[in-house]
Order: sequence, then C-alpha cells, then structure tokens
Amino acid sequence: MLVLGIIIVLAVIVIGYFISTQRSLVNLDEMCKNALSQIEVQLNSRFDALIALAKTAAQYAKHESETIIQTIEARGGGNRANSPTAINEQSDLLGQMMGRLNVVVEQYPELKASELYIEAQRGQKEYEEKVRISRMVYNDTATKMNRMVRQWPSSIVASMLHFDIKDYLKVDEEHKKSYPNLDEAFKK
Repeated sequence: MLVLGIIIVLAVIVIGYFISTQRSLVNLDEMCKNALSQIEVQLNSRFDALIALAKTAAQYAKHESETIIQTIEARGGGNRANSPTAINEQSDLLGQMMGRLNVVVEQYPELKASELYIEAQRGQKEYEEKVRISRMVYNDTATKMNRMVRQWPSSIVASMLHFDIKDYLKVDEEHKKSYPNLDEAFKK
C-alpha cells in the first residue's frame, strides 16, 4: 500500500510538472508571437512615415521622390513581417529607402528647413525607437523560450510538444557600422 501511495504521489508530481512546463512554454510562445506582431505594426507605421517624408520631399524633387514612393509602396508596408527573417528583411529595406531619401534631401537644403519635413522626420524617428524597443522585447522573450526549450528537464516536455528554439532578430546593419570596433579598442 505504501509503494502504491509513493507511485501515485510521484505520478502527480510528474503530471503537475508536465502541465506547468507546458503552460510556461505556451505562454512564452504566445509572447514571442505577440512581440513579432507588435514589430510588424511598428514597421508598417514606419513605412507610412517614410512615405509621408517622401511625399514632403516630392514638393521639392518630384521625380526622385515619386520613384522612392513607388518603390516603398511596391516592396514595403503591405508585406507580412511575421517571422524574424521577414522583419530583418523589412528593416533592411527601410534602411535602404531611408538612405535613398536622404540623398534626395541633401540636394535640397530648403527641404531640410521645411516644418512639414521636420515633423515627418520626427515621426519617423519615433517609429524607429518603437521598433527598437519591440525588437528588444522579442529577443528577451525568445531568450527565455530558448532556455526552456534547451534546458533539462523542460527540454523533454518541449520536444514532446514540438516547441522549437526561436530565432533572434539581428542588429540593423546600418546601425552596426556606426558602432566602435571593440576588437581594435582592446588591442591598444
């Protein structure tokens, strides 16, 4: 009778752990999906802000800005960014479009002084900051998820329920170029 009681207690503990771990994994998985969705919303807002900037620039440089607007609308905001790879691709595209727009703006100093352009640029920077924060939230959540998927004994439950490691979002290559080279700094 004592052995049967011990077996029942152990079974309850194992089942309780399994249920608890499954709930934690589902919670983290949903948090990752939510964070990706938030990033997608922010990226679409950034595309809208970029189009507003380009339309403001169109008043000064009609042909160049129309080309940029058409490119942004064709390749940008309508695409789904529901995976780290798609988000990284959209971020790279935004960086390229912003670079092209900056080249146009440099040719027209009066555009840079325009209140409408300054306001549109503020909006663009606001969305960039929101995307940056959303990326950090996603990567933090993915780290927690990846730990549970990889660490024993939760890895057993994760593999049984087909939870996989989440990919991380990469650093924007344009921003990475502006970072100091730490390897060179430490050699000195």
